[in-house]
Amino acid sequence: MKWAVIVFPGSNCDQDTVLGIRRATGDEADLVWHQESTLDGYDAIVLPGGFSYGDYLRSGAIARFSPVMNAVRQAADEGRLVLGICNGFQVLTEARLLPGALLRNENLQFRCERVALEVRNNTSPFTAGYHLGEVIHIPIAHGEGRYHADEATLADLQAAGQIAFAYQHNPNGSLCNIAGVLNAKGNVLGLMPHPERAVAVWMGSEDGIRLFQSMHTYVTRQRPSVVQEDMQGGVHAG
Repeated sequence: MKWAVIVFPGSNCDQDTVLGIRRATGDEADLVWHQESTLDGYDAIVLPGGFSYGDYLRSGAIARFSPVMNAVRQAADEGRLVLGICNGFQVLTEARLLPGALLRNENLQFRCERVALEVRNNTSPFTAGYHLGEVIHIPIAHGEGRYHADEATLADLQAAGQIAFAYQHNPNGSLCNIAGVLNAKGNVLGLMPHPERAVAVWMGSEDGIRLFQSMHTYVTRQRPSVVQEDMQGGVHAG
C-alpha cells in the first residue's frame, strides 16, 4: 500500500505523520510537495497538520488553491482514501471536500492537550478498528478547531452517521461536540486531533494506531494485489 503525505509551505506535522504511518502499518509513505499535479499510484492521501501558508486569510484558505488539491479532489472522487488532520481538516473544508468550517476556538485560546473522544461511527474505512462508543485518547493542538455548520447540515451529518469522533469534554466550542466528520461517501475524513501523536506508549496513548491500521486493512481488502505487493516488499500487510 502506498501513502502520500502532502507538504504545504508551513506544514509541520508531515514528518511525524510519515513516522506514525510506518509505525502503525509498516507501509512506506512519501512526502509529496504541494506543487505536484498528480497522485497516481497512491492508495491513501494524508493532509497533515501545521500552518499552511502561515494560515494567512484563514486556516487552509490559500492551501485549497495549491496545484496538488486538484489531484486530491480527483483521488476522493475515485474513492481513494483522503485523511485531513488538524490543518489538513481545515484545508478539506475550505476545498469543500468536507462539509462545515473550522472557526477560532470559543475561548480564543490555543488548546494543546490530550482529549477523550467517543467513536461515533465504526463502519468507515478509517474507524473500523474501533468499537462503537469506545472512548479513545488523542492529542489536540489548535487555535481554530471549533466545528461549525448550519442546522440542516448538522442534522444530515447525524442522520447519515458522518460524525466519526466527538469530544467527551468539548475543548473549543464545536457544535455537537464534533471532532471529526466523514464525507457522504465515507472515503474522506477530517479530524482536529492528531492520531500520529498517539502511536506509542511513551506518547501517552497508542489509540491513533488503529486509525491508520483501519485504512490499511480497508485498502488491502479492496485491492488484494496490494497485499502481494507488500509481501514482495517485505513489509507488514496488516
